[in-house]
Amino acid sequence: MKKNDNYPIQKSEEEWQKILDPEAFRVLREAGTEYPHTGVYNNHFEKGVYHCKGCGQALYQSSHKFDSGCGWPSYDASIPGAIEYKEDRSHGMLRTEILCANCGGHQGHVFNDGPSSTGMRYCVNSAAIDFKSED
Repeated sequence: MKKNDNYPIQKSEEEWQKILDPEAFRVLREAGTEYPHTGVYNNHFEKGVYHCKGCGQALYQSSHKFDSGCGWPSYDASIPGAIEYKEDRSHGMLRTEILCANCGGHQGHVFNDGPSSTGMRYCVNSAAIDFKSED
């Protein structure tokens, strides 16, 4: 991933490789995607907050998580200011990529086909997040 000097957290790719497991590095730093229905948080519905696995930034509240059936953790909103949105024209599609606003780590994509009043579906890779329980 190209380094963006606008993110508060700055690390070299070598530093990221030292702190992230290979799958998290592939997703967060190389904009990879995990296989559907394989992520640990796909069917996870405990109360708490989901954080960026790269830098620990709080990104999604569990109260915004829903079962979309798409095979990835889905949320109808992010924590205000926690996500950066970027046009993605890869794979012959026009999508909106979502990145951690603190470190630039790739989270997934957001779509406007969500079932709630927000109309949004943040489709996130489990490999890009960690969960912290409210308890």
